[in-house]
Amino acid sequence: MQQPRRRTDHRSRPPLTLTVPALLAVAFLLLPLIGILARTPWHDLVGHLTTPGTVEALRLSLLVSFWALGLSLVLGVPLAWLLARVPFRGKAFVRSLVLLPMVLPPTVGGVALLLAFGRRGLLGPYLEDWFGITLPFHTSGAVLAATFVAMPFLVISLEGALGGLRPRYEETAASLGASPVRVFLTVTMPMVAPGLIAGAALTWARALGEFGATITFAGNLPGTTQTLPLQVYLLLQEAPEAATSVSLLLLAIAMLVLIALRGRWTGTPADRMAKAVADAAGPDPIGADTVALRDPAGLQYAARLPDTSGLPHTTGLPDPTRNHRSTAGPETAAVPEATAPSPAGTRELWPLHAHVTGFNQLTLDAEPGTTIAVVGPNGAGKTTLLRALLGLTTRAHARLTLGGTDVTELPPHRRGVAWVPQDGALFPHLTALANTAYGLRAHGIPRGEARHEAQEWLDRLGVGHLAHRRPGQLSGGQAQRVALARALAARPRALLLDEPLAALDQTTRARVRHTLRHHLDGFGGVCLIVTHDPVEAVALADRVLVLDDGRALQDAPPEEVTRHPRSPWVARMLGRNAWPGTTTAHGLRLADGGTLVVSDPLPPGTDALAIIAPEAVSVHPERPSGSPRNVWPGTVREITASGSRLRVLITSPSAPDLVAEITPQAAAELGLADGTAVWTSVKATETTLVPR
Repeated sequence: MQQPRRRTDHRSRPPLTLTVPALLAVAFLLLPLIGILARTPWHDLVGHLTTPGTVEALRLSLLVSFWALGLSLVLGVPLAWLLARVPFRGKAFVRSLVLLPMVLPPTVGGVALLLAFGRRGLLGPYLEDWFGITLPFHTSGAVLAATFVAMPFLVISLEGALGGLRPRYEETAASLGASPVRVFLTVTMPMVAPGLIAGAALTWARALGEFGATITFAGNLPGTTQTLPLQVYLLLQEAPEAATSVSLLLLAIAMLVLIALRGRWTGTPADRMAKAVADAAGPDPIGADTVALRDPAGLQYAARLPDTSGLPHTTGLPDPTRNHRSTAGPETAAVPEATAPSPAGTRELWPLHAHVTGFNQLTLDAEPGTTIAVVGPNGAGKTTLLRALLGLTTRAHARLTLGGTDVTELPPHRRGVAWVPQDGALFPHLTALANTAYGLRAHGIPRGEARHEAQEWLDRLGVGHLAHRRPGQLSGGQAQRVALARALAARPRALLLDEPLAALDQTTRARVRHTLRHHLDGFGGVCLIVTHDPVEAVALADRVLVLDDGRALQDAPPEEVTRHPRSPWVARMLGRNAWPGTTTAHGLRLADGGTLVVSDPLPPGTDALAIIAPEAVSVHPERPSGSPRNVWPGTVREITASGSRLRVLITSPSAPDLVAEITPQAAAELGLADGTAVWTSVKATETTLVPR
């Protein structure tokens, strides 16, 4: 039987106009290497490489290259961090200085070094007179020349790795009490280790092969400055075959370095970052595809406010590892420098007072044990408020007092304010146990005690059996529990949670919410939770703070906010229709025109919000007759399911968009579909006006 002819996909063929030059470029780069391999005297290779001059040059090359690498690490790592993390004037100029040795002819670099550090240079006479140091024609001069041309590779590689590392990891570590130096050594450096290793290897290889700057600045003295590249230069004049053998050695070393760095330096920046995280996570990632890295803006929330009366809500259960609430009243003294966590088994209370200026304009006062849900639309300033309390932003400034102690001028790591960002920001190179113990260790708690207490916290949050897994081996719910355990274990004075449950599925969210509620009941400080979920606001918070454009629109108990929301966004979050306007003698003049009649109007001229429950909206195929005083024509634009009922979005030229909630049977009887013309009505008694 004749096989069918395979169809050729012409779209996959690269254009010849690009393929031919690319192949020529490969040949251009490959032919010199083939030339070395073809002309190498293989039968005399060992003899050429073991001559005393070559062995001495190899020894000197290794000495110079490793010293150059060490000097590059000492100087280049801080420089890379400065370029990646600190904004300052002249950064572009400094970065150009870093790149300059890579584009500068090596001999010109040698001349520049000679004019700077030579005996008649800018610094040379002082070095010789004051310290007796002479760099030219000395091994130290060869080290200086190799460092000058090789250090840029380290700086560029490490700066790129630092640029790809989200500052959130470092900020979270600071909120747990780690000093900047500790953060740099225990979080930053381990997480950018692949970039550091790649840069160090390239720096060493470049220093090993340095020629022009070395011969110009340090000379070509056997046993002192004559490295392998300089040895090759001399052998080309006296023994070309030996020069080819030594060149092959240098070529082999360079190729080995590149092969070892495959996937770290040669891949794209995204590939290198993904590789770094994968390496930190270890093998066999369990549930790695569910790690909390989703965009919370893409989540869908229930339109109706669910009945929370049946939610588990445990109160009055003190945590045995936390400080128990005292009945003797507030503490009598506060120590400004006391940023270390309180010993387990004691109880301290930390009331919060904050006056926030800048983008956010508000004042917060909360008693110990208070949980405040911070809600509002995107851009309202919720995360900015948290970062202001942490001291991590210049967009807003918070004058913050905790337990009677003004911590405004203290750096983030000494405030005692723990932060859990949206994705948890678990350190991928540490296990769950080490992550949880991080804050305790940062405060000087002995390793054994810190790990023991961390294990207790993991056990209480139901993830103790995962203590030795790394974040890449945890599911989203497990990782979020570890992040909460880490923050609570640090014994903070205040706790800030930025959408801590947003990335979890509904089942896991309910379980983690219950666990969090239990531990917040035993917390002696104030907790602020940013959330877009009305269930979280009701189930977790004692107060709801509504923000809009950086200002507080409402700060009240959840029941009050639920009954009388003053923000259109909050009303819609709760599943209600919210129409802004100005009150009249009979109702509300809508902002977009038209009027709304209500049975209980406010004084005329009041800026108010009309709240209409979706179930109070009636949908009719024709204009209704009878009691409703608010009637509008409209068009169905969207129908979505909400539990056992349907939510119908209706637009109208006579009124703002309106959401009605009806049964599937009613929708079928009305023949509702996208584009169906309908009439809507709302009784005056079904509308509530709330002053804004």
